[in-house]
This record gives sequence, structure tokens and C-alpha cells, in this order.
Amino acid sequence: MKKEILFIMTTIIIGLSGCSPKISSNITNPNSTLSSNEEVAFLDIEHPLPENLVKVGELRFQDSGFSTDCSFNSLLNKARIEARKNGANIVKVTNKKKPDLWSSCYRLKIDLYNYKGDVSKLEQYELKLD
Repeated sequence: MKKEILFIMTTIIIGLSGCSPKISSNITNPNSTLSSNEEVAFLDIEHPLPENLVKVGELRFQDSGFSTDCSFNSLLNKARIEARKNGANIVKVTNKKKPDLWSSCYRLKIDLYNYKGDVSKLEQYELKLD
């Protein structure tokens, strides 16, 4: 009986963790956490970076095989959470692979930056509801 319960619990844990995209991070210069009311700018590939930035780190979002909730906007929301945690107020997409025959998810490479200026004045991607 114990083996059956252990097997069921293991299957549930693997199943739940396999539904989210794989996030890899390389935070090289963390700053103090930003509050939830501080703005974070989303810069897509075509948006230029302002001057006087400090790179905080990098994120990579990949498909875990059974990923759900991995639209472009959803991943940017997850990136915003990571950015705030590490003191970054710019999320810059550097590489974007759209869903295709091999994956139903976006795959993104993102750089995180801390900018001392007003991020609301930057030309940026407008987050949409999925």
C-alpha cells in the first residue's frame, strides 16, 4: 500500500512540474528587490535599449515537453516577476522562437537590466491579456 501511495504522489509531482515551461536563470549582478508598484519595461527584439544600463542577468524560457501557459505574454509576466526579485526594471527579449510544429510554446532568451531613468518613457511592448 505504501508503494502505491508513493508512486501516485511521485506521478502527481512530476505531472505538475512538467506543465510549466523550464526557466533557466543566470543572475550576475542582483540588486535589491523592486516593489510591485515599480514599473518594469518590456522591450521586444526591435526595441532599442537606452544608455546607462547595468545588466542584472539573463533568463531562458524553454518548453519542458508538456508545457502549458507559455504564451509570449505569459512568459513576459514570469520574466517581470524574476526581474523584480533581482532589482531589474527592464526585460529585454534578445531571442524569440514562436510556437511551431515541434513546440506549442514560445522559447525566449531575455536580458534583465537596471535603468536609473524613467522606464515609462521608453518605447516598449504593451503586454496583452491572453
